[in-house]
Amino acid sequence: MYEPTKQIDQFPIAGFQYRDGADVLDKLEVGTKLDLVPEFDNPYDPNAVAIKYKGVHLGYVPRASNALLAQMLFFGHTDVVRCKVVKRDKKAAPREQVRVKLYLKDKR
Repeated sequence: MYEPTKQIDQFPIAGFQYRDGADVLDKLEVGTKLDLVPEFDNPYDPNAVAIKYKGVHLGYVPRASNALLAQMLFFGHTDVVRCKVVKRDKKAAPREQVRVKLYLKDKR
């Protein structure tokens, strides 16, 4: 069966507890679209992909999941990958408060 979008990964946002996510946690509802921003000059990981909400840096795509995504973004395929909130739990440990899914979107 044809699917117009396909889930390619799911994870809690890495480093959420060290960034500014707490400032916008109440706005991050299930289904909220987030921006993926490559950081090719990141001194710790050249494949780093930041996750942002309206310019607020929430954290990163985990290192174990970022290599192919970083390459896709580097080569301009920003319009085929989507990131959405799938879970928000204010009572969880900060590193587990927001879980996201990455989707590969059909260009049709």
